[in-house]
Amino acid sequence: MGYATIRVTPVTPRIGADVDGIKLAKPLSNQQVEDLHRALVEHQVLFFRDQALDVDSHKAVGRYFGELHIHPNTPGPEGHPEILPIHADANSKRVAGETWHSDVSCDEQPPMASVLYLHTVPPAGGDTLFASQFAAYDALSSRLKVYLDGLTATHSGDHYYRAANVLEGRNDTGKVFPQASHPIVRTHPVSKRKALYVNEGFTTHIDGLPREEGRAILDYLFAHSTRPEFQVRFRWQPDSVVIWDNRSVQHLAIWDYYPQVRSGRRVTIKGDRPF
Repeated sequence: MGYATIRVTPVTPRIGADVDGIKLAKPLSNQQVEDLHRALVEHQVLFFRDQALDVDSHKAVGRYFGELHIHPNTPGPEGHPEILPIHADANSKRVAGETWHSDVSCDEQPPMASVLYLHTVPPAGGDTLFASQFAAYDALSSRLKVYLDGLTATHSGDHYYRAANVLEGRNDTGKVFPQASHPIVRTHPVSKRKALYVNEGFTTHIDGLPREEGRAILDYLFAHSTRPEFQVRFRWQPDSVVIWDNRSVQHLAIWDYYPQVRSGRRVTIKGDRPF
């Protein structure tokens, strides 16, 4: 597929593309925004190099895709509630995204996309893995596709965020975290392709099934959905940006660089209810 204003080079046949010929910190034209939207749906994850973004330009990039989401657990810096700080160093007890997940899938209307910018990265390590849930669904047997059709699963933020808060020493007593039920197979609202939509970070059980049966199916789907042939791996450099489609992608941040520093921020774009 050709693009009028950007150069898009696939990284793997199934997922991921390098994007050149654009400076995200500058105001984008309507055609540039349209090309980015098309590329995101087609390739699911877009990689950009040499893109220094301040807080305002970072938020502006997110707003080209929609209204910005405010994280249910981690507050942004003062005046910028839409910003999710991403930082790890020698004092960190955990890092964000160590488990395969789709961002905040516990929301009733989960985010449609995320934009992550890192300005400081370790000399080696700190890669992010992304897995295509289109490819994962396509590779299921026809019988399993029939079985999963119409099933929903519960996604909860309670266990996920409380465990993080314990490690970070954050008191969340009395706080209520989102919980929602979503189709196990969701249809992408733009491409109409089907994608698996469960993840080990947030999905707790399949609705209406005996616990043991549902757990066995979820364990299979968690392993299947992140198989290496569905993945792309991104090696960060300073001032790199990644935009991914949460409706069709899971991701995992690898913490193999302790005690080095990896630092930046994320904005996330509001989505709609999965169907």
